[in-house]
Amino acid sequence: MSARLPHIALAAVLGWTLGLLLLGSIVHATESSLACPDWPTCFGTMMPEMTGGVFWEHLHRLVAGALVLLFAAAAWLTWRRQPERRWLHRAGLAGVALLIVQSVLGGLTVLMRLPDAISSSHLALAFLFLGLATVMTVVTARGWGGGARLAGAARAKLAKMAGGVAALVLAQSVLGAVVRHTDAGMACPDVPLCLGQVVPPLEHPLVILHFGHRLLGILVALATLALAVFVLRRRAAAPLPALAAGALVTVLAQVTVGFLSVSSGLAVAPVSLHTLLAAMLLSLTVALAAYGYEPELRLADGAAGVATDSRGPTTAPARQGPDPHPAL
Repeated sequence: MSARLPHIALAAVLGWTLGLLLLGSIVHATESSLACPDWPTCFGTMMPEMTGGVFWEHLHRLVAGALVLLFAAAAWLTWRRQPERRWLHRAGLAGVALLIVQSVLGGLTVLMRLPDAISSSHLALAFLFLGLATVMTVVTARGWGGGARLAGAARAKLAKMAGGVAALVLAQSVLGAVVRHTDAGMACPDVPLCLGQVVPPLEHPLVILHFGHRLLGILVALATLALAVFVLRRRAAAPLPALAAGALVTVLAQVTVGFLSVSSGLAVAPVSLHTLLAAMLLSLTVALAAYGYEPELRLADGAAGVATDSRGPTTAPARQGPDPHPAL
């Protein structure tokens, strides 16, 4: 159990981050972003009356602060349990730095009265941290580096395809943040058309932003479909099929909720769920990309082999077939 503690802690960080992203979306959707006009306190105290918009805004701050502590503890556990994986420790330091910058941007968002650029950057950094936490969670899982889940060429293609889809999801999410913070969410008040046309008059900046977000969303959906088909058509080992199927279901739900967000006039529930689904899709595609880079355990029959795991090559005694339970 002790060897699995870093993975368990990082998985908790991943779930906590998704919850924080949902909460942040609720804060914006309920127009609670400035319910606490000061920062880091709320009306001069760390324990304000938790009512109305203050409840959502201050709860968001408390959950964000807890995430910093939780991730720092997870990074420390990783360093203590797996000291030889230096790149993983550097990733942990990068994650702490991201969270600190994220917190500062959150404060500036309040103190500067919700500037579009800072508010959008706040979300972008949150998604970058989510991707980093996903990679760290995957590579500390039991069995990582224990064997090829796909053949060499297919594994390399998976890394490129999933990495490309993850980049598209990140770009789509950042563009969605810009659409939201510039109040372009209802620039096209009808769906699936925009201003009654397949291609609306691209004259107003808000219409261009909103329509661009829709087009990129279609591209993300098609790319995710292609990625899922690629994985599911091959005899990939777990958890690749589940991740691919999850990504496909998530992107279909994301498109549906995007339509509901507009048709409902940006109601709190669909808008908040829209952000959560985007975050889940990013995490799933990043996880698939990480498995595309998984090192394969290579063992030669009848002679001493070389086992390649996540820490690099090490000598290993010959054995008949791969070890079904390799140690990290």
